[in-house]
Amino acid sequence: MKTSLNLLVLSGDGIGPEVVDAALELLQYICEQEELDLNLTEDLLGGAAYDKYGTFCRDQTVETAKQADALVVGSVGGPKWDSLDIAGPPETKDGLMRLRKELNTFAGLRPCKCYTPLIQHTPYKDHIVKNTDIMVLRELCSGMFFGYPRGIDELADGSFQGYDANYYTSTEIERFARIGFELAQQRRGKLISMDKSNVTESGVLWRRVVNQIGADEYPQIELIHQYADNALYQMTMNPKAFDVVLADNLLGDLASDLAGTMAGSLGMLPSACLSTLNPDEDTLAGIYEPVHGSAPDIAGQGIANPMGMILSIAMMLQYTFKRPDLAEEIESAVVRTIDAGVTTPDLNGRSTTKQATQRIIAEYKQL
Repeated sequence: MKTSLNLLVLSGDGIGPEVVDAALELLQYICEQEELDLNLTEDLLGGAAYDKYGTFCRDQTVETAKQADALVVGSVGGPKWDSLDIAGPPETKDGLMRLRKELNTFAGLRPCKCYTPLIQHTPYKDHIVKNTDIMVLRELCSGMFFGYPRGIDELADGSFQGYDANYYTSTEIERFARIGFELAQQRRGKLISMDKSNVTESGVLWRRVVNQIGADEYPQIELIHQYADNALYQMTMNPKAFDVVLADNLLGDLASDLAGTMAGSLGMLPSACLSTLNPDEDTLAGIYEPVHGSAPDIAGQGIANPMGMILSIAMMLQYTFKRPDLAEEIESAVVRTIDAGVTTPDLNGRSTTKQATQRIIAEYKQL
């Protein structure tokens, strides 16, 4: 492992700065204990960047990101900027999308675990959701979010038509599928790939390529194909039957938020945006962020759940800095905090962001 952690911190909008500050407080303590040099460079992204610079992500920010070991990103966006009419491709309208594309972090790892004390905050019966442990793998750099042609055209009769292309190449699917199979190999050996091959050509190609990679390179992994509508239904009815879920950009977005119902709150979900599971010195930085949004309705109130961001830091230590031991300790501290009933209002708790963070740090010190 590296003895220095060179991070670009992009706190973002809404509750982003609050949860990022919480996670960095824990990370600073860990680095002190492990005698690691923590070097932080701060910049703006999303609405905060637009308000100051007139763009959601500056070229300078991209260049700094390419020199960093990892990016710590809070939530971005909000109603204030949603209606802006900005010309150009999608990444000009979303700074985080641009960073994912520029850093080639096409694999979005979005784990979801159901911790026993939080079952009461889910819509599930105990025996259905208890011990659920799902890894949703969402493709992040292609598909409908980036595909062309796209647009809104006025027709001769004065009405309008809107269209988007769910564009994927076989190479993009291959590299993404390999990450999915490798994750399944590290976990419970089961990969469920969701698509809409019954109605889309991109889905037909998706299923064909995933099948080939599985047969040629990972025959020991149990591969199951499901149409996306059925897969989401099955995930709801029997979440424990799922291990790694492979999905394109749009379907993965839906599946990862659905998984939040099993965790009790979107505030519990971390994520990592990666180009490889085995980074080396030439690998561009991974992006670590919570799955939840900027929640402008509670911003500044000090009640945001910091656990998703803190667990994202754990993923950073595991994948970028090769310290799974520290990642496990962070998760243990989070679980012990939940067991003690120290939770924020999204989990019907009474603790503030600061109180939850301090309890996690205290529990970490006891490990």
